[in-house]
Amino acid sequence: MAAAPSLAPCLRSVRAVVLDTDGVITDSARSHAAAWKKAFDACLSAVGEQPPFDAVNDYLRYVDGRSRQDGAAAFLASRGLDLPEGSPDDPPGTSTVWAVAARKDELFTQSLRTDPVVVWPGTVRLLDVLRGEGVPCAAVSASRHATELLAQAGLIDRFDAVVDGNEARRLRLPGKPDPALFVEAAGRLGFPVRDTAVVEDAQAGVEAGRRGGFGLVVGVDRTGTPTSAAELRRHGADVVVSDPGDLLTGGDD
Repeated sequence: MAAAPSLAPCLRSVRAVVLDTDGVITDSARSHAAAWKKAFDACLSAVGEQPPFDAVNDYLRYVDGRSRQDGAAAFLASRGLDLPEGSPDDPPGTSTVWAVAARKDELFTQSLRTDPVVVWPGTVRLLDVLRGEGVPCAAVSASRHATELLAQAGLIDRFDAVVDGNEARRLRLPGKPDPALFVEAAGRLGFPVRDTAVVEDAQAGVEAGRRGGFGLVVGVDRTGTPTSAAELRRHGADVVVSDPGDLLTGGDD
C-alpha cells in the first residue's frame, strides 16, 4: 500500500503558502494568452510588417502575471509601438494602451461564458495536503476574474484569503514584479513573508516573490523547456517544478 502523500522538505520550512491562480491553480493561462493574441495582433496588423504576438514566448515575457494595463504597455513597447496611454474608461480597441487592455478583457470574459474552468490536479492534491496539515493558503492574481474562476472550479473554499485584481485596484496595489499582492496575501494569512512560500509560473511573479523576501519561491514551469526553467531561476525561484504536485512526496506523485 502506497504511503499517503506529504509535503516535500522545502515546504516544511514555511508556515503559509500563497499561490498564483492562472497557470498554477487553474489552466486558464492559455485562455488569457489567446485573448491577448487577438487583441495585440489587431494592433500589429494595423502598422504593417510586425510579426504576430507569440502566445507562448511573448506571453511569458511581457504579460503573464502582470496587470492588464502593465502587460499591454510592456508588449507594445517591446515592438516600438508608442500608443497613448489613454484612460481606464477607453472602449475596447487599438488606439490606446487602455483600449487594447479593454479588448483583451472583453475577449477573455467571452471565453468564460463558453469554456469550462479546468484545474490542475496536482495543485488540488497539494492544496488538500496543505489543508490536512493545517497550513493556510491564499490565492493571488492580477486578474479581476480570479475569484470567479476559483468559485466556478469549486476551489474557493480551499483558500483562507484571495487577493485578485479587484482587490488590487481597490487597495491601489502595484502589479507584479512588485511584491505588493503577495505581501497583502501573506498579511491576510497572518504570517510574515519570511515564513511564507510563493508558488508562481510567471517570471514577473517569481521576481515579486524574490523582491518581497519570501521564505521560499517556487517556480512552476509547465513548458518543459530548459530555457523557461532557467528564466524562472534567474528571476528568483529557489525551486522549479513542472507541477505543484511535485511538492509532495509519497503517495502516487
